[in-house]
Amino acid sequence: MSIGEEIPVLGNWFYLYFTENYGMAFGMQFGGEWGKLALSIFRVLAVSVIGVYLFLLAKRKKNFGLIFSISLIFAGALGNILDSAFYGLIFTQSSYHTVAEFATNGPGYSSFLHGRVVDMLYFPIIDITRVDMPSWIPEFIFGNDGRFIFFRPIFNIADSAITIGVSWLILFQRKNLQFV
Repeated sequence: MSIGEEIPVLGNWFYLYFTENYGMAFGMQFGGEWGKLALSIFRVLAVSVIGVYLFLLAKRKKNFGLIFSISLIFAGALGNILDSAFYGLIFTQSSYHTVAEFATNGPGYSSFLHGRVVDMLYFPIIDITRVDMPSWIPEFIFGNDGRFIFFRPIFNIADSAITIGVSWLILFQRKNLQFV
């Protein structure tokens, strides 16, 4: 798929939509190439700490829900790190009209830890235009393009694992969360 290409999966409320995330959540960037490297190193260190914490929780046979939630966070973060570390090494540059290919004739579009993370899950559950709505609804809700889309973020499975893990931790495991 090229960037921006989408495949409807379930009607018009779930699409596989190909985009690449340049750094952090919602496509935010952190200080160019050096910022990307610093962010990648921070991610590796954070996942290492989470991995050690998870190992200690399992070794001490702590609460299953706590281990489950930390495991989801660990797996999601590790997945995003692997994508960021290796995607740029093994694929060529993709664009709005070019499909990325395996970089068989040389290096990929980026160096180690400087790649982008692929996001592909898009759920525009509600997608309406200004003309579809009553006039009493405030104009600012519809933005510059005159559309309101509920749940606009595009994300991947790793992001979902992190979100579910953090949510599970906050909702059900606060009392079990402890430093080992």
